[in-house]
Amino acid sequence: MPKFYVTTSIPYVNARPHIGHALEFAQADVIARYRKLEGYETYLVTGTDENSLKNVLAAEKLGLDTGSFCERNSAAFRELVDKIGLSYDAFVRTSVDAGHGKVAEFLWKSCSDRGDIYKKKYRGLYCVGCELFYTEDELDNGLCPEHRSKPELVEEENYFFRLSRYQERLAKLLESGEMVITPASRLSEILNFINSGLSDFSISRSVKRSHGWGVPVPGDTSQIMYVWFDALGSYLTGAGFISNSGKFERLWPADMHVIGKGIVRFHAVYWPAMLLSAGIALPKSLFIHGYVTVGGQKMSKSIGNVVDPVLELDKYGADQLRYYLIKEISTFQDGDFSEKALGEVINNELVGNIGNFVNRTLTFIHSRLGGVIEEPRLEEGRLLVLRINGMVDDAKKLMDLGHLNLALLKVLEISSAGNKYFQENEPWKLLKEDDEAAREVLFVCANICRTLGILLNPFMPYASERLLGYLGEKPSGFDGAKKLVKKFEIGSTEILFDKVK
Repeated sequence: MPKFYVTTSIPYVNARPHIGHALEFAQADVIARYRKLEGYETYLVTGTDENSLKNVLAAEKLGLDTGSFCERNSAAFRELVDKIGLSYDAFVRTSVDAGHGKVAEFLWKSCSDRGDIYKKKYRGLYCVGCELFYTEDELDNGLCPEHRSKPELVEEENYFFRLSRYQERLAKLLESGEMVITPASRLSEILNFINSGLSDFSISRSVKRSHGWGVPVPGDTSQIMYVWFDALGSYLTGAGFISNSGKFERLWPADMHVIGKGIVRFHAVYWPAMLLSAGIALPKSLFIHGYVTVGGQKMSKSIGNVVDPVLELDKYGADQLRYYLIKEISTFQDGDFSEKALGEVINNELVGNIGNFVNRTLTFIHSRLGGVIEEPRLEEGRLLVLRINGMVDDAKKLMDLGHLNLALLKVLEISSAGNKYFQENEPWKLLKEDDEAAREVLFVCANICRTLGILLNPFMPYASERLLGYLGEKPSGFDGAKKLVKKFEIGSTEILFDKVK
């Protein structure tokens, strides 16, 4: 069995999760569940990034000690991943997982032994929100391009990583596809950044400025590891590095890191350079999504447009929110969230299209045919079956390319075709005139319901499980969705989706 090791990024816990986090968790889970359906041993790691100065400052603002603050907000993220249905195998908390500190120390010592770490005095512009030093030419009118805030001028002595030593190797490994970046537009951006010249970057902070919070630098009690040097190692921690060598050998390298566009530099430049220095295999790919806006604007507490995904999940359900986020927000671009649009999508597409087709088909077979439908001559319905199978192939290709939203659109197209076929053939009338022809229509529709149940499994696992359960079927790979089941025995069913009022 081939393996597929996928990770989400690990978010800071300086605040509760927002709807953008839900998008990343949904995307990563769709990818993981799809790979599992396709026969891979799938392993998914998530967690929280807690050794950050921004977490310390947020805790102090509330009058809390940093440990308690991180505990509280990490629990909020765990609540989100559980409610949205993230099928994770490990949840790494960087401040409390004992094994993670050992991983960070190993990385540091390995890079140091390679001669890639040195200490010097530095003066630069630092954005706490990004946990990153910027040069003046990287700022936008003097402001951080990500947070639109003015960086603070920091001067201190700390450790640096010789990133400049790896410029040529990084460019070659990305250009060759040794590490794939999707979409290609992000690859162009990062290659431009690399080819413009890489500078060594700071990988520690003074104990004073970090408030003593974080992983200590080995052999220097005056310094704390820079949060990204520590946090990126969580991908190794989750795979069992140091703590479980057999597990690590089976899972590493990571097949995919699912991340947002704001942290591409850390994952496409810093991370592979650190691994090259430490002599550890590189991840195979980066999957980079955009941001979720609300009302066309970036979420901001000052604007008051931050959306709590847990509230949306409690109100509408995991399947419904997952469907909206995956389909309505283009996989690799920014997209807008609107609760009004969410309600419309649920009513028009889940209730009015998919739910309507499934409910009318299965209810009809149960009430009019005693719940049993078997393979008829299949003459008239054969063309539709072949067309549906072509759509399944299209959906599979789109999933393999990472175009999750387009694949889900293809699934909706299959449901629309089934609805049209059912409506045009009017089995309620046909049953009175030609029993065999009516049974052919319903047999084709029942098999389309099965196809939908399988294809929807990565996107809406709970609805998929119920639908396949009604049909007496189990999930399979997408190719298995093209199989014609010769007989269904359908008992009583319930509607898949409730209408939003």
